[in-house]
Amino acid sequence: MKVNQRTTFINEKEVQYTHIETGSPVVCFMFSGAGYTYEKPLFYYSTMTMLQNQYDVVHIHYSYGQDVIKFPLIDITKIIVNDVNHIITEVFKNHRYQEMVFLGKSLGTIPIINGLMKIDMNMNSKMILLTPLLKFDSIFEALLSSNHSTLIVIGDKDPHYISRNIQEIENKTNIKIEKVPNANHSLDIEPFNTSKSITVLENVMKRIDKFLKYNSNSANGCDSS
Repeated sequence: MKVNQRTTFINEKEVQYTHIETGSPVVCFMFSGAGYTYEKPLFYYSTMTMLQNQYDVVHIHYSYGQDVIKFPLIDITKIIVNDVNHIITEVFKNHRYQEMVFLGKSLGTIPIINGLMKIDMNMNSKMILLTPLLKFDSIFEALLSSNHSTLIVIGDKDPHYISRNIQEIENKTNIKIEKVPNANHSLDIEPFNTSKSITVLENVMKRIDKFLKYNSNSANGCDSS
Protein backbone atom coordinates (compact mmCIF):
# COMPACT_ATOMS: atom_id res chain seq x y z
CA MET A 1 0.00 0.00 0.00
CA LYS A 2 1.30 3.45 -0.95
CA VAL A 3 0.25 6.72 0.70
CA ASN A 4 0.96 9.82 -1.36
CA GLN A 5 0.42 13.40 -0.20
CA ARG A 6 -0.13 15.60 -3.22
CA THR A 7 -0.69 19.29 -3.84
CA THR A 8 -2.50 20.84 -6.77
CA PHE A 9 -3.30 24.43 -7.68
CA ILE A 10 -6.84 25.46 -8.57
CA ASN A 11 -7.19 29.06 -9.74
CA GLU A 12 -3.94 29.88 -7.90
CA LYS A 13 -5.33 28.26 -4.72
CA GLU A 14 -3.38 25.40 -3.17
CA VAL A 15 -5.44 22.27 -2.42
CA GLN A 16 -3.93 19.11 -0.97
CA TYR A 17 -5.13 15.55 -1.21
CA THR A 18 -3.99 12.17 0.07
CA HIS A 19 -4.06 9.22 -2.32
CA ILE A 20 -3.93 5.81 -0.62
CA GLU A 21 -3.16 3.18 -3.27
CA THR A 22 -3.70 -0.55 -2.92
CA GLY A 23 -3.65 -1.38 -6.64
CA SER A 24 -7.44 -1.63 -6.69
CA PRO A 25 -9.66 -1.04 -9.74
CA VAL A 26 -12.05 0.82 -7.40
CA VAL A 27 -11.47 4.21 -5.77
CA CYS A 28 -13.35 6.01 -3.01
CA PHE A 29 -13.21 9.81 -3.02
CA MET A 30 -13.94 11.26 0.41
CA PHE A 31 -15.22 14.78 1.13
CA SER A 32 -14.97 16.04 4.70
CA GLY A 33 -17.35 18.27 6.61
CA ALA A 34 -16.62 21.88 7.57
CA GLY A 35 -15.08 20.86 10.90
CA TYR A 36 -15.33 17.09 10.63
CA THR A 37 -12.01 16.05 9.12
CA TYR A 38 -10.45 12.73 8.10
CA GLU A 39 -8.89 11.84 11.45
CA LYS A 40 -12.31 11.89 13.14
CA PRO A 41 -14.14 8.60 13.80
CA LEU A 42 -16.59 8.41 10.88
CA PHE A 43 -13.87 9.11 8.31
CA TYR A 44 -11.09 7.19 10.06
CA TYR A 45 -13.13 4.00 10.15
CA SER A 46 -14.76 4.59 6.75
CA THR A 47 -11.24 4.74 5.33
CA MET A 48 -10.38 1.51 7.13
CA THR A 49 -13.55 -0.09 5.75
CA MET A 50 -12.60 0.91 2.20
CA LEU A 51 -9.08 -0.48 2.62
CA GLN A 52 -10.51 -3.65 4.14
CA ASN A 53 -12.48 -4.05 0.92
CA GLN A 54 -9.26 -3.38 -1.04
CA TYR A 55 -10.37 -0.02 -2.44
CA ASP A 56 -8.05 2.88 -3.11
CA VAL A 57 -8.96 6.05 -1.17
CA VAL A 58 -8.56 9.76 -1.92
CA HIS A 59 -8.99 12.30 0.89
CA ILE A 60 -9.51 15.82 -0.46
CA HIS A 61 -8.24 18.41 2.03
CA TYR A 62 -10.19 21.46 0.96
CA SER A 63 -10.62 24.25 3.50
CA TYR A 64 -13.16 27.05 3.40
CA GLY A 65 -13.36 30.02 5.73
CA GLN A 66 -16.51 31.46 7.23
CA ASP A 67 -16.65 33.97 4.38
CA VAL A 68 -17.32 31.09 1.97
CA ILE A 69 -19.57 29.08 4.30
CA LYS A 70 -21.88 32.08 4.56
CA PHE A 71 -22.40 32.22 0.78
CA PRO A 72 -25.72 31.06 -0.72
CA LEU A 73 -25.75 27.29 -1.29
CA ILE A 74 -25.55 27.67 -5.07
CA ASP A 75 -22.27 29.58 -4.74
CA ILE A 76 -20.82 27.16 -2.18
CA THR A 77 -21.71 24.30 -4.53
CA LYS A 78 -19.87 25.89 -7.47
CA ILE A 79 -16.72 26.46 -5.41
CA ILE A 80 -16.56 22.96 -3.90
CA VAL A 81 -17.58 21.14 -7.11
CA ASN A 82 -14.90 23.00 -9.06
CA ASP A 83 -12.25 21.98 -6.52
CA VAL A 84 -13.21 18.30 -6.29
CA ASN A 85 -13.69 17.90 -10.06
CA HIS A 86 -10.18 19.23 -10.59
CA ILE A 87 -8.71 16.64 -8.22
CA ILE A 88 -10.82 13.77 -9.59
CA THR A 89 -9.60 14.64 -13.09
CA GLU A 90 -5.99 14.76 -11.86
CA VAL A 91 -6.29 11.36 -10.17
CA PHE A 92 -7.71 9.80 -13.34
CA LYS A 93 -4.83 11.09 -15.45
CA ASN A 94 -2.58 8.45 -13.88
CA HIS A 95 -5.02 5.73 -12.82
CA ARG A 96 -7.56 3.64 -14.72
CA TYR A 97 -10.27 2.93 -12.20
CA GLN A 98 -13.28 0.87 -13.21
CA GLU A 99 -15.59 1.94 -10.36
CA MET A 100 -15.96 4.89 -8.01
CA VAL A 101 -17.44 5.42 -4.57
CA PHE A 102 -18.13 8.92 -3.26
CA LEU A 103 -18.40 9.35 0.50
CA GLY A 104 -19.13 12.68 2.12
CA LYS A 105 -20.32 14.07 5.42
CA SER A 106 -22.41 17.20 5.96
CA LEU A 107 -20.76 19.96 3.86
CA GLY A 108 -18.97 17.20 1.96
CA THR A 109 -22.28 15.82 0.68
CA ILE A 110 -22.88 19.04 -1.30
CA PRO A 111 -20.48 18.26 -4.20
CA ILE A 112 -21.84 14.70 -4.34
CA ILE A 113 -25.55 15.56 -4.38
CA ASN A 114 -25.53 18.88 -6.22
CA GLY A 115 -22.64 18.02 -8.51
CA LEU A 116 -21.56 14.42 -9.09
CA MET A 117 -25.05 12.91 -8.84
CA LYS A 118 -26.16 15.08 -11.75
CA ILE A 119 -23.45 13.72 -14.05
CA ASP A 120 -24.18 10.78 -16.33
CA MET A 121 -21.05 8.78 -15.47
CA ASN A 122 -19.68 6.14 -17.78
CA MET A 123 -18.68 3.80 -14.98
CA ASN A 124 -20.31 2.28 -11.94
CA SER A 125 -20.54 4.75 -9.07
CA LYS A 126 -22.00 4.54 -5.57
CA MET A 127 -22.80 7.35 -3.15
CA ILE A 128 -22.52 7.25 0.65
CA LEU A 129 -24.00 10.30 2.35
CA LEU A 130 -23.40 10.76 6.06
CA THR A 131 -25.68 13.39 7.65
CA PRO A 132 -26.61 15.14 4.37
CA LEU A 133 -28.00 18.68 4.50
CA LEU A 134 -31.63 17.80 3.83
CA LYS A 135 -32.91 21.17 5.04
CA PHE A 136 -31.89 22.66 1.69
CA ASP A 137 -34.48 22.26 -1.06
CA SER A 138 -31.88 21.82 -3.81
CA ILE A 139 -30.26 18.94 -1.88
CA PHE A 140 -33.59 17.22 -1.31
CA GLU A 141 -34.75 17.71 -4.92
CA ALA A 142 -31.45 16.44 -6.34
CA LEU A 143 -31.78 13.26 -4.29
CA LEU A 144 -35.33 12.72 -5.56
CA SER A 145 -34.16 12.96 -9.17
CA SER A 146 -31.03 10.82 -8.78
CA ASN A 147 -30.77 7.25 -10.02
CA HIS A 148 -27.41 6.49 -8.41
CA SER A 149 -27.12 3.68 -5.89
CA THR A 150 -27.03 5.57 -2.58
CA LEU A 151 -26.76 4.94 1.15
CA ILE A 152 -27.82 7.73 3.53
CA VAL A 153 -27.04 7.64 7.25
CA ILE A 154 -28.64 10.28 9.45
CA GLY A 155 -29.66 10.64 13.11
CA ASP A 156 -33.18 11.62 14.08
CA LYS A 157 -31.79 14.35 16.38
CA ASP A 158 -29.90 15.93 13.49
CA PRO A 159 -31.30 19.40 12.60
CA HIS A 160 -31.22 18.25 8.97
CA TYR A 161 -33.49 15.28 9.72
CA ILE A 162 -36.72 16.43 8.05
CA SER A 163 -39.35 13.70 8.45
CA ARG A 164 -41.39 14.54 5.34
CA ASN A 165 -38.24 14.65 3.20
CA ILE A 166 -37.02 11.35 4.62
CA GLN A 167 -40.36 9.71 3.83
CA GLU A 168 -40.26 10.83 0.20
CA ILE A 169 -36.66 9.74 -0.28
CA GLU A 170 -37.45 6.32 1.22
CA ASN A 171 -39.85 5.70 -1.66
CA LYS A 172 -36.93 5.61 -4.10
CA THR A 173 -35.69 2.08 -4.78
CA ASN A 174 -32.10 3.18 -5.45
CA ILE A 175 -31.70 4.87 -2.05
CA LYS A 176 -31.43 3.17 1.33
CA ILE A 177 -31.70 5.31 4.46
CA GLU A 178 -30.22 4.21 7.77
CA LYS A 179 -31.95 6.24 10.49
CA VAL A 180 -30.13 6.33 13.82
CA PRO A 181 -32.37 6.94 16.87
CA ASN A 182 -31.23 9.74 19.23
CA ALA A 183 -28.14 10.54 17.13
CA ASN A 184 -27.07 14.11 16.40
CA HIS A 185 -25.24 15.64 13.40
CA SER A 186 -22.03 13.85 14.41
CA LEU A 187 -23.98 10.58 14.80
CA ASP A 188 -23.26 10.70 18.54
CA ILE A 189 -26.05 9.66 20.89
CA GLU A 190 -27.88 12.37 22.88
CA PRO A 191 -27.79 12.80 25.80
CA PHE A 192 -24.11 11.90 25.41
CA ASN A 193 -23.48 8.22 25.91
CA THR A 194 -20.02 6.92 25.04
CA SER A 195 -20.73 3.21 24.76
CA LYS A 196 -23.90 3.69 22.72
CA SER A 197 -22.13 6.18 20.41
CA ILE A 198 -19.33 3.63 19.81
CA THR A 199 -21.97 1.00 19.03
CA VAL A 200 -23.57 3.37 16.51
CA LEU A 201 -20.16 3.91 14.88
CA GLU A 202 -19.66 0.16 14.61
CA ASN A 203 -23.13 -0.33 13.11
CA VAL A 204 -22.60 2.46 10.58
CA MET A 205 -19.35 0.80 9.41
CA LYS A 206 -21.12 -2.55 9.12
CA ARG A 207 -23.86 -0.89 7.06
CA ILE A 208 -21.32 0.75 4.75
CA ASP A 209 -19.51 -2.57 4.35
CA LYS A 210 -22.78 -4.34 3.52
CA PHE A 211 -23.69 -1.62 1.02
CA LEU A 212 -20.33 -1.96 -0.75
CA LYS A 213 -20.48 -5.74 -0.91
CA TYR A 214 -24.10 -5.89 -2.05
CA ASN A 215 -23.64 -3.29 -4.74
CA SER A 216 -20.48 -4.88 -6.08
CA ASN A 217 -22.63 -7.84 -7.12
CA SER A 218 -25.89 -6.10 -8.03
CA ALA A 219 -26.97 -3.74 -10.76
CA ASN A 220 -30.25 -3.01 -9.05
CA GLY A 221 -29.16 -0.54 -6.39
CA CYS A 222 -29.40 -0.86 -2.63
CA ASP A 223 -30.16 -3.83 -0.46
CA SER A 224 -33.87 -4.02 0.26
CA SER A 225 -33.38 -5.33 3.78
